Amino acid sequence: SRVVPALETRLGDTNPVTRSARGVRGGVRWLLLDPDRDRVTPVDVVFMVVAALSCLYILTEFDEINRLRALGLDGGRTTTEIFGFLELPVQAISSLGIPLDETSYAFVLGALGVLLVLEATRRTLGVYLMGIVGMFIVYARYGYLIPRDAPLVGVLGQIQQTAWSDVVQNLWYNTANGVFGVPVRVSVQFIYIFILFGAFLEMSGAGRWFIDLAYSATGRRKGGPAKASILASGFMGTISGSSIANTVTTGAFTIPLMKRTGYRPEFAGGVEASASSGGQILPPVMGAAAFLIVEFIGVPFADVIIAATVPAVVFFFGVWVMVHLEASRAGIGGVDASELVGLGSHLRRGWFYLLPIALLLYYLIVARLTVARSAWFTLVAIAALIALVAAYNDRTRWPLLGTIGGLAAIEFVAYLVAGTTVVGALTGAGEAGMAPAAAAAAVVGELGWIVLAVSFVTLLARPRSDAPLLDYDDQVDEAAATATGTLGRPGLADNRAIGYVAFVVRSMESGARTATPVVIAVAAAGVIPGVISTTGLGPNLTTLILSVAGGSLVLLLVITAISSIILGMGMPTTVTYIILVALLGPAIAEFTVPLLAAHLFILYFGVIADITPPVAVAAYAASGVAKSDPFQTGVEAFSLSLNKVIVPFAFVLVPGIVLLRRLPDADSLPPGEKTYRVIGFGDVLDIGYFVPEVLIPIVGVFVGVVALGATVIGFLYTDVSRFERALFALAALLLMAPGLLFNSVESLLGLAGMNVGVETVMLDLALRTVGGVLFGVLALANRRRSGSGAEPTERTEPAASEV
Repeated sequence: SRVVPALETRLGDTNPVTRSARGVRGGVRWLLLDPDRDRVTPVDVVFMVVAALSCLYILTEFDEINRLRALGLDGGRTTTEIFGFLELPVQAISSLGIPLDETSYAFVLGALGVLLVLEATRRTLGVYLMGIVGMFIVYARYGYLIPRDAPLVGVLGQIQQTAWSDVVQNLWYNTANGVFGVPVRVSVQFIYIFILFGAFLEMSGAGRWFIDLAYSATGRRKGGPAKASILASGFMGTISGSSIANTVTTGAFTIPLMKRTGYRPEFAGGVEASASSGGQILPPVMGAAAFLIVEFIGVPFADVIIAATVPAVVFFFGVWVMVHLEASRAGIGGVDASELVGLGSHLRRGWFYLLPIALLLYYLIVARLTVARSAWFTLVAIAALIALVAAYNDRTRWPLLGTIGGLAAIEFVAYLVAGTTVVGALTGAGEAGMAPAAAAAAVVGELGWIVLAVSFVTLLARPRSDAPLLDYDDQVDEAAATATGTLGRPGLADNRAIGYVAFVVRSMESGARTATPVVIAVAAAGVIPGVISTTGLGPNLTTLILSVAGGSLVLLLVITAISSIILGMGMPTTVTYIILVALLGPAIAEFTVPLLAAHLFILYFGVIADITPPVAVAAYAASGVAKSDPFQTGVEAFSLSLNKVIVPFAFVLVPGIVLLRRLPDADSLPPGEKTYRVIGFGDVLDIGYFVPEVLIPIVGVFVGVVALGATVIGFLYTDVSRFERALFALAALLLMAPGLLFNSVESLLGLAGMNVGVETVMLDLALRTVGGVLFGVLALANRRRSGSGAEPTERTEPAASEV
């Protein structure tokens, strides 16, 4: 880019050298670059062909790959043995010193496949992740050269020497680890269909409806816009598992209104970024990493949802408390009632948006279906529901519902008499009839398809009818207008049937666009467990980490938390989770903590990285909307999310907070067996267990976040001094995670050679009691000091200088 301008300055525009250089630059740009991303370059075509060949080889040469697993890639057929017509170009390349004529075709395709994963990572996620994955690949080949007697890092050199062929075989052709390992398998089986679930909800207009619902519910309250931001971000978490996407989507509505009612721009952006980052930890959908937890530790997704519920509610409650205290301190009121839609009328208009989420929870928790089946059934239900709402109006109500009911009744009779569908009965496929309950269950399973078919036929029959309850996302209307305009029939853009088709197509396109970076990220991250498996680094790395932690669980958790935050800066949460589970997971498993709680711990701190300066990507996205200082916005977001730092320590040390109970025979179980389970109704009735180990810790965490809010905001009934803030912080720590204190003291005494035997449950209760008393005394003193308890005068509109 600098050569041509320099030549133009020195030699002139018309000089042949300048013209040649300009032509070379244009050719290279045409061949390699597309700054506007509006065309596919020739190099892109080559990359696509190579990627297709690398993947197709795995699908079509399965027997050959199995043979090479025993012989190694060096024992495979060469390129010329498979494609004789390529002998001349292969010989030409070999003459340059590249032994392509002696290299197996499988090795060539595998190596190119790994390199293309790195290039795809660079294009979608940047050089940071690509560099980390690249360093692990180089380490797999040359890590044995690290001196084994070097202090601390010498353990990294205690690996077996491997050839490039072994590295490629384990990273590309090993389906247990590597590129096509567990992360990619989970993304294909589970994550993609849940992304589609969110895309269908978003394109149906649910996102905008959820935001309006939040304002209807909280807009009139003190600090209403900020509270609405928290609720809206929680609702949007069921649609988008991305902190940044959630921030930008909801922030466009919530941040300007927060500023208008008196919140500082940095605080408004921090609230939105903090709440939006909670979308990845909020059931039922959560982020992509939640599905990896299911696969890595072998628990049902329903257990993950149950375990994640209390910490997620605590997080959102904590942010709610802080924005309430800030509103009380600054005298910020709510939005004028005339600007808001009534909650009742809003629910009547869009209550059906809640049905897919309720149905998903039913499938996962009550029916206990697999994750894939639950997501698929819910996706069909969304498509059918939106088709029904699109076709529903006063004129079509009874014909539409009557036809659906009639077809369902006919199917019920067919199952009752012939044990099959109507079509099956007519073609002679029927057998013995079903019992009424079984027939009804079979019809319910088909109801989504019946509703979809009848509704779409109604849309075709009445293409100009109105849909008073449905308001598609603007992208759907734009897609319909673009498609009909391209066909030369712009008048069809208002056709309801075409609108529904545009909704389905746009949802699938949005889902694919969202899923692509996720799949690339997990494919790249899967290289790291593959390298650990290939080199045999795992046991040595576990020993190193445990020695650094000194046998202290708290110190190991701190190391994990810091690693999560550092790795998560500029890296997707899912990738951070995969890397840390591979590196630190075995070390954490050495302690008697529930694996589910440990994996949630890693997930939480990966999410925190999105709002932790200096690379707080979600906070920086919010600052762009708030027009605030990016770093200060990040500081505010992190401060508002402090409870998300403490709560993970709390639930690892006290598993009752995530509703897990240790099995009675856990000590006698062999290594690798699950030693904890989700509590049931019987455990609730066991008062001696439930009250001290579940109820009191959960209540303590909720009260603790109020004390933490007073610490961060500096207000509780009245202004709080610095000394009182320190006392509130101590009360918060004692209420939320007293185990942090006594485990740290116990570890220090252990290093000094002193073993202290203390009943953990009793000490936990005692410290929480001290924290509760301390908080109560401080809160009561502040209440009395504030006089009659009156708060600053509320205002609904700030001064012009504050907007």
